[in-house]
Amino acid sequence: MQFSILPWAKHTNIYEVNLRQYTNEGTIRAFMEHLPRLHDMGIETLWFMPLTPISFSRRKGTLGSFYAASDYTLINPEFGTLDDFKDLVDAIHALGMKVIMDWVANHTGADHVWTIEHPDFYLKDHHGNFYDRNGWDDVIDLDYNNIDMREAMINAMEFWVRRFNIDGFRCDMAMLTPVDFWKEARRTIDSIKPLFWFAECDQWNNPQHLEVFDAAYTWEWMKATQSFYHRKQSLTHLKDILRNYDHLEPRKGVRAWFTNNHDENSWNGTEYDKYGSMAHALAVFSCTWNGIPLIYSGQEIPNTKRLAFFDKDPLYWDGGTRLHDFYKKLLQLHSTHPALIATNENVRSNFVHCSNEDKVLMYRRVYEEREIVVMLNFSAFSIRCAIEDRTITGQFTELFTNEVWDANHQHSMHLREWSYKVWVR
Repeated sequence: MQFSILPWAKHTNIYEVNLRQYTNEGTIRAFMEHLPRLHDMGIETLWFMPLTPISFSRRKGTLGSFYAASDYTLINPEFGTLDDFKDLVDAIHALGMKVIMDWVANHTGADHVWTIEHPDFYLKDHHGNFYDRNGWDDVIDLDYNNIDMREAMINAMEFWVRRFNIDGFRCDMAMLTPVDFWKEARRTIDSIKPLFWFAECDQWNNPQHLEVFDAAYTWEWMKATQSFYHRKQSLTHLKDILRNYDHLEPRKGVRAWFTNNHDENSWNGTEYDKYGSMAHALAVFSCTWNGIPLIYSGQEIPNTKRLAFFDKDPLYWDGGTRLHDFYKKLLQLHSTHPALIATNENVRSNFVHCSNEDKVLMYRRVYEEREIVVMLNFSAFSIRCAIEDRTITGQFTELFTNEVWDANHQHSMHLREWSYKVWVR
């Protein structure tokens, strides 16, 4: 069976919500107050980190990991109630946005209700004890050779679709769960309502999952750009990675580009820890290269602290959202410009030859008469970039400054250090 991506998902963006840290209250009701702002910023799809109750057994920190569920069909009382979640989904849909839930299929928390009701659902070591193959000591692995467990898992996923009308799943560590299970789950659940399926796995190393999932991560790009900023990689290497992504099969898979998420922020640092002055140019890239952009809670502030993973550590909103308009311009362009629609076979995306190619990443995306040209100065030097491609013609307007560029006559451009220009025609 061939799975098809939904039309809305081809031009969407994803905003990851860390509900615990989003507000001082850390509740669904408190988060709902941010919906008008997020809608104005251009957010189209809200991904909620797991909302299910968290196991007490082997719990880490004071509140535990979102990814150690004790029940698949309840809401963590820390966040609110099932009725609160229904009101949240309805409010999001009323604004024309979508909702996807984080789903943890590989493992549960150590005191999940299934450990009592269905202990045969789990893998056991040679002593007969539950365990986790990856060495995560607060969770235990499920046994996908057990047909009854598979059915129960799909039933639990169906619960959120039937009762709350969610629009998709972000599937945690999808590569750890057998592909044939995901195929079975998608066939069954999409018969209720066609969903958007987003895999936490990299297309680079797990292309087989794109037989099932609509979109996946770009970890290789994320790691390579961090190495580049710290002078461990060349720009040529980055371009090779992008070419390799574009040639991966199956071609229908959408790539999600990001500079941060919950794991990166908590364990490896904010985008400013990882990329320094390059962070905003990479955000521009994420919104203009072939795929969909992924934004983490608070990047619009911008948040510059690592959030605690197992304890309360709220974002600070009192200073406003300095990058609101920056993201608004990018997200609205991504959603409306036909040259930025993902998986459109009629869109051409090409690198543009220019001087200083060891410092400047320049590319164009074209759909019929509509075009985007992006210039990213990935260096700490102010430079003049000579554009060698004479097939770029006509007048363009810069997204952030409204500056006009006549490409017929102007063949060079000044770029400040770590700066970016997005030319729109």
